[in-house]
Amino acid sequence: MDRRSFLLGTAVGALTVAANGLAFAQDAGGTAPDLAQFPRNETVIVHNPEGIIRNPSWFNLWAVGAGNGTSNGLHNLTTDTLWFIDPDAGIEGASENAVYNSLADDLWQYNADFTEMSVKLKQGIFWSDGVEFTADDVVFTVEKQKATPGTPYNGAFSAQVAEVTAPDKYSVHFKLNAPNSRFHALFSVRWTAAWIMPKHVYEKVEDILTYDANPPVSIGPYTLHSFDPNGTWYIWQKREDWQRTALGMIAEPKPKFVIYRNNITTDNRLIEIRNGNLDMVHDLTPEGTFAVVKDDPQIQGWFPGFPYAHPDPTLPMIIFNHQNEKFQDKRVRWALALMLDARAMSMASYRGAATLSAISVPPTGTHPRDYHAPLQDFLINYEVDTGTRKIKPYDPNIGLQIADMVRPQFGDAVPTDEAAVRNAFGYGWWKQDVAAAEELLTAAGFTKNGNQWMMPNGEPFAFELMVPQEGVINRLGVMIAQMWSQAGVQATAQVDSDPWGRQRVGNYETNIAWAVETWGGHPDLSFFLDSYHSAYVAKPGESQPDRNWMRWTDPRLDTIIENIRKIDFNDPKGIEYGHEFVKLHLEEMPNIPIMAYNVFSIQSNRFWTGWPNAENPYANPVTNWSNGRYIFTQISPVAG
Repeated sequence: MDRRSFLLGTAVGALTVAANGLAFAQDAGGTAPDLAQFPRNETVIVHNPEGIIRNPSWFNLWAVGAGNGTSNGLHNLTTDTLWFIDPDAGIEGASENAVYNSLADDLWQYNADFTEMSVKLKQGIFWSDGVEFTADDVVFTVEKQKATPGTPYNGAFSAQVAEVTAPDKYSVHFKLNAPNSRFHALFSVRWTAAWIMPKHVYEKVEDILTYDANPPVSIGPYTLHSFDPNGTWYIWQKREDWQRTALGMIAEPKPKFVIYRNNITTDNRLIEIRNGNLDMVHDLTPEGTFAVVKDDPQIQGWFPGFPYAHPDPTLPMIIFNHQNEKFQDKRVRWALALMLDARAMSMASYRGAATLSAISVPPTGTHPRDYHAPLQDFLINYEVDTGTRKIKPYDPNIGLQIADMVRPQFGDAVPTDEAAVRNAFGYGWWKQDVAAAEELLTAAGFTKNGNQWMMPNGEPFAFELMVPQEGVINRLGVMIAQMWSQAGVQATAQVDSDPWGRQRVGNYETNIAWAVETWGGHPDLSFFLDSYHSAYVAKPGESQPDRNWMRWTDPRLDTIIENIRKIDFNDPKGIEYGHEFVKLHLEEMPNIPIMAYNVFSIQSNRFWTGWPNAENPYANPVTNWSNGRYIFTQISPVAG
C-alpha cells in the first residue's frame, strides 16, 4: 500500500478542510489527500483506538454524548488544563514526581482546612486565534459548566464549587462547598480532566450543547488541518507560535504534522505498521505483538520480552448497573463472581499475559506494595456466607498456576521467582465455586428450572454483557458470558460500537470496562474514588460522571470519600482509607475486578525514534491518552 492510498483505506471520503486557509481539490466522489504534502520526516502517524466516529465534524469537548471523536488528536493536541500527572516517570527536569505544571505556574495551594484553593497561572500562553489565555477562561469554564447540565463537569463543579474568582489576570481562587484536599484532581490530567474553555469563543454561543466548534480554537501546539468526513482520519498541523503554549514551553514538538487514524481492525494495524503507514499503534492482540516484535527489529514494545505490554493503571471489570433490579442484591453479584475461572479468563484474553486483581485497585505502579501485598492475609481469611455455609473463596496461587501454563511456550521469558510471578501474574483471585454460587442465588430467592436460573419474579435470569468490537476485552467478555451460560445464567455477549456512551447514561445491564483508574505511581485512590460519591449518581437515563458507571451508592462509601477529601494528597492516612474502601468493596462486590489492562502498544523506529519504554519510562505510550503529547517533544526523525 503506497503513502497516498493508506490514509483512507477506501476510495471514498471527501477531504473536509478546516478554516485555516488550506484546501485540497475535491470532486463529487471525494479524493484522498496527496501525502506527498506530508513528508515522513515531518509527519507522525498514530493509531487512534476509537471505532466509528458517528459525528466526525464535531469538535466541542464540552457537550456530552455528541458522538464525536476525542482521541483523534482533539484532546491530545488542542486542549490543556492546570496540571498533568503521568502514570509513568515524566520527562526529567520538566516534571516532579511525574507532575507537570501545565497552564498553572505552580502546584495547587490550599488553605488549612482544604475549603479554598488558589492557583497561579503561566503568562504568555495564547489561544490559536491570537487571544491570550487568562484567569477569565478558567472562571468561565467552571461557571459555564455549573450552569449547564449536559456538560462533563456539571455535576462535579455544582457539588464542589461555591465560588470561583479571578483576583488578577493570572490568578484563580476557589471557595469550596466542603473540605476537599483532592479538588485539584479535577484539573489534573491522568487520562482527561476539566479542559479549559476559550471564554471569548463560548461566551458568544447561545447553546454550547449544540455548537460543533468546527474548527476548534486550540490552546495546544497544533491546530486542525483537515479531516475525513467519514471520520476515519484527522490531520493536525503545528502552530507557527507553538512556543506560546504550555507544551511548547517544555520543548518543541518535533512533528510538523500528526495524523490520527481510527476504526482500523487489529489485523490491519499490524499490516500498516509493518508497511510504514503507522508509527504508533495503541493496541494489538498478544499474538500479533509476539509475532511482529520477533519478525521486525524496528518495532518495539514496552518491555523487550514477555509480556511486552504496558501495564496501565486501569482495571477491567464486570460492571453491573445497580439501577437495574437484577443486580441490586450483593448475593447475586457474588454468585456471578464465583461462577468464573480466572485461569480461563487470563488465557482467553491475554494468552496468559494478564495481571489478576481480586481487589478494586489495579496491580500496577506502587499499588502491589501499598494494597495487594498488605491485604493478602485479609483476603486469604476472607469469608462469604452463602446462606448455607461460610466459605473462604480467595486463592493466592492462581497466578502461579497461570505462569506454569505459559512456561512451556515462553520458556525463560516467564519468571520463576514467586515474588516476580505475583508481580507479573497477580497476587491471586477467587476460586471457581459453582456450588457456592448456587447457594447464594438460592438464598437470594432464585430457583433453578433444569439448567436455567429463574429470578424471584419467575422470569429467567437473563441479561446482556456489553463487550467492545474486538481485542482482549472482547475475548474476556465472550469467555465470561460463556461461563455464566454454562452455570445456568442466560448471559449474552453483545458487541456495541458505543459502550462508553451507553454506560455513561445507564443504558446497559452489564458491561466489561473499567470503573477504576488510578494515578499509577501514587497510592492515592481519589482519581476514581471521589466520583463514587452518591452526590454524583444520576437518575436512570441521565449522564453519569466518569467512573462510577455502576451507580453504586452507600453511606459508608461516602464517609470514606469525605475522609480522604480532608487530608493532604500525600498523607499516609490515605492508604488506610484506601484499605477501608477495598474491604467495603469486597463486602458488597458492586462490580467484579478482574485484571490490569495490559496494553500491547507498539512503535516503529523506521521514521521516528526516541519512544518511551520500560528503560526510559518518560510517558505512557498508549495513543489515546492526552499525556501522549509529551512524546512528541522527545522523539526525533530518523536521518535519511
